[in-house]
Amino acid sequence: MAGADPGVSKYRCVLPFAALPAEVPLLRKATTTQLGLWGVATGGEAELIVTELAANVVKHVGEGASATLVLEWRCDRLRVEMHDKSSLLPALRRAGCEAECGRGLHMLAALVADWGAVATALGKAVWCELDLGAEVACRRMERAVEALQHYQAHGGATLKGSRRVTLLKESAIELIADLLHWTSARGLDPDDVLDQAQMHYEAEAA
Repeated sequence: MAGADPGVSKYRCVLPFAALPAEVPLLRKATTTQLGLWGVATGGEAELIVTELAANVVKHVGEGASATLVLEWRCDRLRVEMHDKSSLLPALRRAGCEAECGRGLHMLAALVADWGAVATALGKAVWCELDLGAEVACRRMERAVEALQHYQAHGGATLKGSRRVTLLKESAIELIADLLHWTSARGLDPDDVLDQAQMHYEAEAA
């Protein structure tokens, strides 16, 4: 399975893969890793969506078919797209129908904020969007990721693979410590600054 396309936005991940049963858990793991790097929490729903869409490609398009998973973080929503080379668009079927008739799509429709399927020049794309919550919280997460990546780059750390989450956590601790030194040097009370930050976080999280 190919890795993320290095030429796209840091909030967009493109994963080409071959539609084989063994690739499905790898896509699920890649989704978990990528969302962790972005700091996006979906309660496992994104991984479930990726699993279902990838399994549908294996089952309905054919084993070994070329396909592409696209993850895109759009502030308050996460968009999951599955591209394949079949022109047959999926559709919801009546309740009680067998799995071959699209029962999995009923499950996806119940999970997501919106979904659809569109024809493309090479076949089709099935997409789902998960609601991530308040826009202000998403802006804060975006700023946090950008700050940590910038901070880490100046520290000389290299972001690679699964180690990236650990490195970002270490950078977050170092950044907070540096900010506390900065507040103390300017005559501010570090504990008071932490208390105010905690109050802001709890108010917005609620």
